[in-house]
Amino acid sequence: MTDIHKRALIKAMGAGALLAGLPLTSLAKTQAAKAKGLPLYIDGLSFLPSDLSDLKASRLSAFLCDISAIEEVKQEDGTVNYKRTYNACMKSITEAAQTVKDNPSLLMQGLRGADIELAHKQGRTAVFFQIQGADCVEERLSQVDEFYQHGLRVLQLTHHYGNSFAGGALDYNNRGGQDLPLTPKGYALVDKLNDSGILLDLSHSSEQTALDAISASRMPVVQSHGAVRAIVNHARCSPDSVIRAIADNGGVFGVFMMSFWLTNDPKPTTAHYLAQLKHVANIGGIDAVAIANDYPLRGQENLLKLNNDNAEGVKEYLEWWHSLRAKKVLGFDHEPQHVVIPELNHIERMSRIHDALKGAGFSASDTDKIIGGNWQRVLSQVLV
Repeated sequence: MTDIHKRALIKAMGAGALLAGLPLTSLAKTQAAKAKGLPLYIDGLSFLPSDLSDLKASRLSAFLCDISAIEEVKQEDGTVNYKRTYNACMKSITEAAQTVKDNPSLLMQGLRGADIELAHKQGRTAVFFQIQGADCVEERLSQVDEFYQHGLRVLQLTHHYGNSFAGGALDYNNRGGQDLPLTPKGYALVDKLNDSGILLDLSHSSEQTALDAISASRMPVVQSHGAVRAIVNHARCSPDSVIRAIADNGGVFGVFMMSFWLTNDPKPTTAHYLAQLKHVANIGGIDAVAIANDYPLRGQENLLKLNNDNAEGVKEYLEWWHSLRAKKVLGFDHEPQHVVIPELNHIERMSRIHDALKGAGFSASDTDKIIGGNWQRVLSQVLV
């Protein structure tokens, strides 16, 4: 390749390619791959893999990357919650940022929505750091700024149970349990996230908290990972009111891979997953539908070790499940029979979902939105 051709290629790839430190041969190959029309795959929630070769195998252009670190907290009623504390999460986000920095040929720390396209062109994976629960900033809102400086770009209000900001999905029960609203402190947090350029995530929130937060937010909000209550009547699944409000707000709803919240049928299949996506589209429109995982890139690891034997794998969830049943929390009266959809508990789940969508009659443009385009749109609007 002549110097003229090299300079032309560098110009075409943009300054970010130089910062990545990638050799020109690699850049040329990824640009050629892009020209062939490789799809833009974006996952609503996963984790940095211990084996970084999983990044290439997954074919993800980007994903929301949970970098939370938890402390186990036993509650007054005997059930267990997992708090994402300031100290634990500050340590984990620092370590995650270092992993990204140490692997520039594979990873890009997603700071702006525009980083998705750049990473895609370069054959890298953009990771947008997320924390599952605002417990990490309960002490003072200025801690939001500290996490932002370390790369946090998505924050969930709560995880399962309520905190000083919001009500949690599992605070709700069948015997008059409260569907807790967003608190005054929660309204202040929503404002702070809007001002800071951090995407607000309503996963695990109560219905009333979700509706309050959507009404208060000046920016699109998301549910990064969840499922549909009209299909599985469970507190962790979202009612149509929330799905519709997220869509009206310009956000997206990511349907995840935890099969006991996708179907009550004894054998979960890809068809059950498609039914969830179709319901979100019917309620909120095609621009609201997105993919999420909530497992590692390879899938639920214990189930993989069991060759996706759901009857055996579900046993690890039963003690927790029964503790919520004792509290009469909505949906826990139904005994779970499975954990994963076997064909999607796989490193190639995105391409398999892509093929399934095409086979189910979704148009090419609608399929592109579901597998990545809708995530790209929202991240690009909020993270500027």
